[in-house]
Amino acid sequence: MILEMSEQETEDFLRTQRVGRIGCHVDGRTYVVPVIFAWQDGCAHVYTTEGLKVTMMRANPSVCLEADEYLPSGAWRSAIVQGTYEEQDEDGAARTLSLLMERMPPSPGRARERERRAGDRAPVAFVIRAVDITGRKVER
Repeated sequence: MILEMSEQETEDFLRTQRVGRIGCHVDGRTYVVPVIFAWQDGCAHVYTTEGLKVTMMRANPSVCLEADEYLPSGAWRSAIVQGTYEEQDEDGAARTLSLLMERMPPSPGRARERERRAGDRAPVAFVIRAVDITGRKVER
């Protein structure tokens, strides 16, 4: 049976997750892309580079974030955050990087790999500020 998670369960779940999927929609085109995020104070904090997702979220800041977890037993949890895209200033970007680094300690070569992939694209830090959050689960 699919159960609703309480508000606290959903918040706790989002705090434990690292990867989510952002959905955005502009001019009849829907785009869903995975991101690494840190959940804090009702916001998903993300650090990325300019590209299609940022272009679309700038055009239509109403976005969603989905995170899920599946266990070998068949149990699962999922949360959907309907929210608003907010690009961060320099201080916000530093906070976002700090939150992400707390959750994902650096590994050898990670910074070089990130720089290589980014190429000439500018870094962008943003939050998705929650407007509505829902969570569901199946326990086995």
